[in-house]
Amino acid sequence: MKKTFVLDTNVILHNPHSLESFEDNTVLLPIEVLEELDRFKSSHDEKGRNAREAIRTLDALRQKGKPGEGYPLGGGGRLKILTGIDFTDVVDLGLSDSVVDNRILLTGYMLKQKGENVIFVSKDINARIKADAIGLTSVDYEKEKVEIDELYLGWHSISTTKEAIDELYKKKEHKVDGRNFFANEFALLVDNENPKHTAIGRYREEGESLIPLIFNKSNIMSIRPRNKEQAMAMELLLNDEVSLVTLLGPAGTGKTLLALAAGLQKVTKEKKYEGMLISRPVMPVGKDIGYLPGTKEEKLESWMGPIFDNLEYIVNSDRKDRNIKIQAKTQIDRYIKEEIIELEAMTFMRGRSIPNRFIIIDEVQNMTPHEVKTVISRAGNATKMVLTGDPYQIDSPYLDSSSNGLAYCVEKMKGQKMYGHITLERSERSPLASLAAELL
Repeated sequence: MKKTFVLDTNVILHNPHSLESFEDNTVLLPIEVLEELDRFKSSHDEKGRNAREAIRTLDALRQKGKPGEGYPLGGGGRLKILTGIDFTDVVDLGLSDSVVDNRILLTGYMLKQKGENVIFVSKDINARIKADAIGLTSVDYEKEKVEIDELYLGWHSISTTKEAIDELYKKKEHKVDGRNFFANEFALLVDNENPKHTAIGRYREEGESLIPLIFNKSNIMSIRPRNKEQAMAMELLLNDEVSLVTLLGPAGTGKTLLALAAGLQKVTKEKKYEGMLISRPVMPVGKDIGYLPGTKEEKLESWMGPIFDNLEYIVNSDRKDRNIKIQAKTQIDRYIKEEIIELEAMTFMRGRSIPNRFIIIDEVQNMTPHEVKTVISRAGNATKMVLTGDPYQIDSPYLDSSSNGLAYCVEKMKGQKMYGHITLERSERSPLASLAAELL
C-alpha cells in the first residue's frame, strides 16, 4: 500500500530537496506549509535561502502538472498541495486549529480518517509527540541521518606481535591488509604478550601499509599532545596532504585548541598558508548577531569568546617558552589587524571562494548537512579546512546527534585520501572539567 507523507515546514527548511526523497509515494503539503515558506523566504540566513530554493523547486514542478491534480516527482511519486480544509468536523483532540502547526497535523489526521496510509514527517520532536498522541504515525526526516553509535572513530586498536611493532619502528612501515582500513585511519598496535609495548601508525593507501607518526614529538606553538588521540589529531592537522580534518569530542578534549595551534604554526612559522580564517555558527538565544552594535569584527567578538580563550592560551605558552614579554591580547590584536587571523560569520562565507587559507569552523554540530556542504565547497586552491564539534551538545532545535552536519560529514567523507578524522574522548582541560564531563 502506497503511503501519503505529510511534510512539516521544518523538513523543507532543513533540506529544500526533501520533496524528492519519498520514492513513488504521495508527498502532501498543506497550504499552511507554503504560507510558512513565504514568511521565511525574506530571511537572510540558511532557512531563508532554503525557503527560496524550495519555492523555486515548487514553481518548476508546477510547470509539469495541472492545477488541482498534483505534480509528478522524479522518483515516480506525486506532490499534492492541499487547500480549503474544514476542521469543524474533526473530533475534539485538544489541538487548536488557530495554530499553524496544529492545522498541518490535523490535515494528516483527517486524511487518515478517510483511509489513507498517512505518515507525518517533522524535524520537530514536540510535533511528532503530538502526532503520536492523536494516533498519527510520525517520523523524523532521516535521509541524512547516520548511526551515531557506529560513527567512524578514525582509529582502532589491533592486538599483534612484538615483531610487527618493532618492524614499524625500525623499517618505518608495516604491511597490513588494506581492506581493514580507511585512508588516513590510525591503528594502535598492542603487543599481545606485553600490553605496555605499543605503537601508533597511520594507514597509507600507497603500499597498503602503516607508517609511524611524523609529528609525534613536535611542538606546535609550544603545545604538545597529551594523549594518543591528540597525537593522531596533530598528525592530521600538520599533514599538508590532508585537506579536510574533522575532530569530534566533548568539551575539554582539546579539539579547538589543537586546530588553532596548528593553524598558527602553519601560517606564522611555516608560512604554508596566507592566513587563518575562523568561523562558527551563531546560535543565539533570542536576537541574532545583527542586533549587536558595532562593526562585523566587534559583533563577532561577542560570539568568539571560546576562540579567544584558546588563542590567549596558545600565545601565552609560546611567549613563555621563547621568553617574549609582549602581552597575549596585544599579539592576537596584531594578528587580526595584519589579517593573519580573520574572523568571519557563517552568513558571509556563502558565495566566497577562499584560496590558500587554514580554515577552522568550530561548533559544526549546530550546522545542517546542507550547510556543511556549502561551507566545505568554499575551499579554494591550497586551502585546508578543519571542522570541530561535539555531536552530543547541540543547540539547534531541529538537529540531533544523528542528523547534524558534522556527523554526516564524517560518515560520507571517510575513506577519502584527502580526509582524516579523529574522535577525542579524554578531557585534558582540568581535573574539574574532566569530572564534570564524566558525571554531569
